[in-house]
Amino acid sequence: MKISASIYSDKNKDILETIKDLNDSHVDYIHVDCNDNLNVFADIETIQRNSHIPIDLHIITSDAGRFYPALEKFDIDFVTFQYEDLTNKKLQIPKEFTGQLGLAITTNTDISVFEDYKEDFDFILFMATVPGQSGGKFDPINFRKIREFKSKYPDKKVHVDGGVNGEVSFILRNMGVDASVSGSYLFNSTNINSALLNLKLNEIESHFLVGDFMRDLSESPVVYEHELSLKTALEKMAAGKLGFVMVLGEDDKMRGIIGNGDLRNGLLKNIKDLNDIKVSEIINENPLTINRNYTVFQLLRFIKNQNRPVLYLPVINDSGQAVGTVNFMNLIKGEL
Repeated sequence: MKISASIYSDKNKDILETIKDLNDSHVDYIHVDCNDNLNVFADIETIQRNSHIPIDLHIITSDAGRFYPALEKFDIDFVTFQYEDLTNKKLQIPKEFTGQLGLAITTNTDISVFEDYKEDFDFILFMATVPGQSGGKFDPINFRKIREFKSKYPDKKVHVDGGVNGEVSFILRNMGVDASVSGSYLFNSTNINSALLNLKLNEIESHFLVGDFMRDLSESPVVYEHELSLKTALEKMAAGKLGFVMVLGEDDKMRGIIGNGDLRNGLLKNIKDLNDIKVSEIINENPLTINRNYTVFQLLRFIKNQNRPVLYLPVINDSGQAVGTVNFMNLIKGEL
């Protein structure tokens, strides 16, 4: 996941000092908030003269047309328009603009508004705190919105702005978010490089629970005992795209899972006649599970204590009922 440093969050230095610090830290993007002020392009010009870091411009305005001439003039890598502030929601971006376009939405706006922009826009920016204000707390409702957006628009990128600290960054990376904006967390740290490392690699404190960011049961691959067959299990695994399916009783109690390895072993055992496979015999009845009330720190410690790689985990409640899943595919793929 790329880190976009919100340059105006550095209150203690002038812009040239901040640019130098960001050049030395090798941050991925420089995020520039523009609150309906064309003078922001003077700062953009200063940034471009003194840095080769891509610029990530977030425009909050009622009249997008005022900014079109500047977009034609300046070679900006990412430009995002705040949806809620636009009087005219139909944007006519100049063809001369060659960067990537994004639509920013607040927590209260439904992702369905992106439908009108999907042909021309490259990404969505989830504003997890109040737009244009620094130091807010991440609203966990956005975890679900991110999952929904990625499911509906798998070819579009996801950026997140607001309340991103080391812990939130870990969760967002695990969800496959492409870029996150960091302001107060980055610049209020004693050392930008160490803060940047925490955002990219580490988890340092826990305020969120597994239940805050897991895939709910309705989003997870599930087969109930009464419908269990090899065909149904394979169909659910294929649809879930996670490499396993949970087997549940009618009360949602975990009966076990069938993973790729369990399926492979069942096929090998009955290789002479695959019709002899009994799907009930290939269920792993003692899978690793995680409680929904585990903190992120407890989750990481649990994974590190295992003697084999953990690709996914069913999530249960205190009564042993399945409530969702977490998977680690995006972390395993690495930071691309």
